[in-house]
Amino acid sequence: MAVSGVSPDRLREFATECYVALGVPQSSAECVADTLVQADLWGHASHGLMRLFWYGKRLESGAMNARAMPEVQDAPQALSLLDGQDGIGQVMAAAAMARAIRGAKAHGIGAVAVRNSGHFGTAMYFTRMAAEAGCIGFISTNASPAMAPWGGREKRIGNNPASWAAPAGRHPPMMVDMAHTAVARGKLYVARSRGEAIPEGWAIDPNGLVTTDPEAGIAGTILPMAGHKGYALTFAMDVLSGVLSGSAFAPSVVGPYVPEGRSGAGHFVMAVDIAACRPRAAFDADMEALVATMKEAPRAPGVDEIFYPGELEARNEDRALREGIDLPDEVLRDLAEGAARLGVATPF
Repeated sequence: MAVSGVSPDRLREFATECYVALGVPQSSAECVADTLVQADLWGHASHGLMRLFWYGKRLESGAMNARAMPEVQDAPQALSLLDGQDGIGQVMAAAAMARAIRGAKAHGIGAVAVRNSGHFGTAMYFTRMAAEAGCIGFISTNASPAMAPWGGREKRIGNNPASWAAPAGRHPPMMVDMAHTAVARGKLYVARSRGEAIPEGWAIDPNGLVTTDPEAGIAGTILPMAGHKGYALTFAMDVLSGVLSGSAFAPSVVGPYVPEGRSGAGHFVMAVDIAACRPRAAFDADMEALVATMKEAPRAPGVDEIFYPGELEARNEDRALREGIDLPDEVLRDLAEGAARLGVATPF
């Protein structure tokens, strides 16, 4: 039976204990655990605790270097390179964004190309870091093959998501986080775990036919968003994340869905210091005006409220912090089985 209302703090402790038991240093374990729980808090279960032992299996196989730590640069240039050493993607992405923010504060803009990293989970976890530091943040990554090139039917390129975030005055930060496929691949895994069909337009099966079966969609390929435009955007993100950094790209990237094989994922991380362009108070006032302009627009029939990007996640987080996080049956089984192997007690 699904469990409702599990404490986010206890889930962070649980995930951290599991990763430490797998040989991950405490600080790195806490980082990954926080990204997973935060995804569930935001309502993005596809990137939440269901992935705990997906990463765990890669740690166990040695495909992911548990102890790799990013090189620290106290005074980074406006553009620098970080080698992830086949380490944990979340750890590398967080370090890259911290470096980009330091670069932005020194130069007005800071960017970091990351190579030899891994899957980092929810992209806006890292761009929010920039927003909280008074910057506009951007991150892109390439990913394992999920999409066929436009007109094809064989996976050749990842969904290669990107995220933007910015302060929004008195509101929670504006945050955009999206894959360039019609839907993130994790959504198919969520549908499969819940025994649900997927909408038409999400995926095609291995024969190139539209399917509503998540299993067939996982075996086949996810469709790009907005047709050829989604394919073009994901191609551009591979140039920025993989080719520019000197990392793997296109079919060479290995994702978190398989336990073996070095990932080779690359990222591009950027922060822009708002104060280098204009006073922060003026920026915040205009952001509030922008939000109001959207929310006060005449609504289409049946629409109760208009949201700005990131608002729904902020509301989901507020509710989950009060009521706890809900975990479905299949996720509970995976977590319980994985924890039992490690001798870690479950919080549910």
